[in-house]
Amino acid sequence: MTKKTFKKIITTVVVSMCAVLCCAFTPVDEVAATVRGTEVNSSATSMALVDGDTGKLIYSKNCDVKREPASTTKICTAITVIENHTLLDIPVPIPDKAVGVEGSSLYLQKGEMMTVRDLLYGLMLQSGNDCATALAIIVGGSVDGFVKLMNETAQKAGATNTNFVNPHGLHHEDHYTTARDLCAISYYAMQNDLFREIVSAKRHSTPYHNHDYNRNFPNKNKILFNYDGGNGIKTGYTRHSGRCLVSSATRDGKTYICTVLNCYDMFEECMRLMDMAFAR
Repeated sequence: MTKKTFKKIITTVVVSMCAVLCCAFTPVDEVAATVRGTEVNSSATSMALVDGDTGKLIYSKNCDVKREPASTTKICTAITVIENHTLLDIPVPIPDKAVGVEGSSLYLQKGEMMTVRDLLYGLMLQSGNDCATALAIIVGGSVDGFVKLMNETAQKAGATNTNFVNPHGLHHEDHYTTARDLCAISYYAMQNDLFREIVSAKRHSTPYHNHDYNRNFPNKNKILFNYDGGNGIKTGYTRHSGRCLVSSATRDGKTYICTVLNCYDMFEECMRLMDMAFAR
């Protein structure tokens, strides 16, 4: 074998090995980047921002840390109701156990008649804990039966670090999720037309049982009013969770979903993070 031939063989082997190594490692790095997103500074204790068209994680901070989600729980409540109940416009009596539930409320009355559709608006716009309880009993037969459905929905959505024990998000030490999981559940829910319609509504009005005026539900989510393209999704707060928000916006056909947990300036922070995403 001549020296020239030997050199040629060595060169070929080296080039081939480099090609193999590139094939072996580049996809892994790309997958890792997709899993963790780009870590960014945030005033939130944990946050995640995903592409609303693909579900891919774009930005993150402590996104897999388990935290109480407060009323952002109701995102899973709403999509679980929508997927498991078809008679949305038939008035049903409010269950006794839904009357007087603590926290944010529509002040539902015993024996009051409401449709499931109107209860969904009360759930997502006014964050009614009584609406959450009523829907759970109407759809699941009991709160426990409905919570089982909620956790099944979360698993379908790809939420792997989530456990719900109630439909409203009031404090419970075994009730938790993560910023990543809330984005996954929200991404899943936003594929549903009715869910998108409800969470993007700035207000809702419906006849008020035994009253001569309508019951009106203004939406508490400032993203809809103060952010260009804002179209959802849900606010939340308890003393244990801090201020929480899952926001969504669409501009020029592009959508992003952002979750911030325990974030004092939750609206401003979500808007800042979504601005970063839209400017990419």
